[in-house]
Amino acid sequence: MNKYDYPPDMNTESNNSREYIGYPTKVPINGLSKAPVNTKMNQYDYPPDMNTDSYSREYISYPTKVPINGMSKAGNTKMRPFNIAPDVDSSSSNSNEYGYQDCPTKVPLNGMQYTDVDAESQNFLSDHQLGKKKYEAEYSPGSASFGMSVFNLGNAIMGSGILGLSYAMANTGIAMFVILLVAVAIFSLYSVHLLLKTANEGGSLVYEQLGYKAFGIPGKLAASCSITMQNFGAMASYLYIVKYELPIVIKAFLDSNDNSWYTNGDYLVLIVTLFIILPLSLLKNLGYLGYTSGFSLLCMVFFLIVVIYKKFQIPCPLPENFINITVNVSQPQVNSTDEECCKPKYFVFNSQTVYAVPILTFAFVCHPAILPMYEELKDRSRKKMQNVANVSFLGMFVMYLLAALFGYLTFNEAVEPELLHTYSKVYNFDVVLLIVRFAVLTAVTLTVPVVLFPIRTSVNQLLGASKDFSWPRHICITVALLVCVNILVIFVPTIRDIFGFIGASAAAMLIFILPSAFYIKLVKKESMKSLQKIGATLFLILGFMVMIGSMALIIMDWIHNAGSSGEHADGH
Repeated sequence: MNKYDYPPDMNTESNNSREYIGYPTKVPINGLSKAPVNTKMNQYDYPPDMNTDSYSREYISYPTKVPINGMSKAGNTKMRPFNIAPDVDSSSSNSNEYGYQDCPTKVPLNGMQYTDVDAESQNFLSDHQLGKKKYEAEYSPGSASFGMSVFNLGNAIMGSGILGLSYAMANTGIAMFVILLVAVAIFSLYSVHLLLKTANEGGSLVYEQLGYKAFGIPGKLAASCSITMQNFGAMASYLYIVKYELPIVIKAFLDSNDNSWYTNGDYLVLIVTLFIILPLSLLKNLGYLGYTSGFSLLCMVFFLIVVIYKKFQIPCPLPENFINITVNVSQPQVNSTDEECCKPKYFVFNSQTVYAVPILTFAFVCHPAILPMYEELKDRSRKKMQNVANVSFLGMFVMYLLAALFGYLTFNEAVEPELLHTYSKVYNFDVVLLIVRFAVLTAVTLTVPVVLFPIRTSVNQLLGASKDFSWPRHICITVALLVCVNILVIFVPTIRDIFGFIGASAAAMLIFILPSAFYIKLVKKESMKSLQKIGATLFLILGFMVMIGSMALIIMDWIHNAGSSGEHADGH
């Protein structure tokens, strides 16, 4: 008999526990005894980092019954239950009472190649009917460090939403905005907690697959459509930035205020889409993805620094000609020369207040990226990934609060739905702002193909396309998506409507509704009367209230504005 190896980091709390496999004479697998027996055995290795605190083993069967998680010292035939420590990160743990079991040709599922498996990812391996190939494809060892994961998640959270936060603060007041920002950040983190726990219990690291396991095809479609809508809205917001900012950059370089075709935002969006975005989007692989995401985050940090700096450069009250141009038609006209306008307001309620919560949810949504980042995390565990999310959300919370506060204090009621564009009414040519605009334009232009990539993949799956790559189908889907988003950007009047609609629909689904619904359905070891299930149920109800209430108020505002515009046109 060859010597049997057992893991060097085996938990010593259960080192008296032994497991056996049926032969003419029972032999301890992880045993201390090295006495020879009359049956030759091959060496059976386990992963060197296997944690045995909450593991349940399965063995190759032979004619005799095999004690599962049995316990006996060498030569002792008395068996007693294997002591299993509960999962410290989960409120539901596996039972620790096991008996004997017949195992007709089962192989050990907790295989040798999964060296990153720990006690909190045990439930990924709960399906006893799945073979090794699926595990190799779905549960590969992660390589991303804690710091890199925090940075990547920050990239996923940060986007164009930061440009609309000052507008939200102007229409809620400082105090109300801070309350809403804290609430949405906490709710988003709780949603991450539900999603990670559901992934552990559901045995999948794919958002759409969790939907399928919970509710079948309707659940998969709900998840896929929500992710597609969110990405489509993000892509539209990026092109809105091109529409707003590129004409200003061109006028600054040409030192001209002519309203020629080459300074028309609609034409420029079409040109940029046709000559830059479309060729990049047609690539089969996006190798520059890592560079783009990091560059985008650095651009937004630079933007934040400039916003804080310009607060002390722009006077208050603002010039009258500035207000006459920038005040939104849906806002009440204010006397900008009055000193009262320079006093910050803490509670505000008007027709635009309804956009505040959708803008905030749009700014914080990153949940489709949580599970892929969890899979890439080195030495992953649910607790470690939750800490990654905590640090990332805290950093984004601080950036969002500073950008919104200093942008609002700079322009007060005159702030526009896209903050960066508001500065163009003060400065005809400013080197620092020009650099910020150019950097942001470069970042969003390179990010559009990255956002389009998962949309195209989802459309391929929804159409039931074969796995074989097809250039005609690839080109047709890409062109169709870009045509749709360009039509949206050209004809929808303001980026505020994109923030509002996507934030109230897709973002509310991804943050509130889907994670809580998946948790309630897939985590079966907790009763509906448990505190965790009650909290998830209340979170689900809150999500429906946010989505339905916000959508209803936004549609009412659209109808009101359309009626006002019609009356205004008739009056002239």
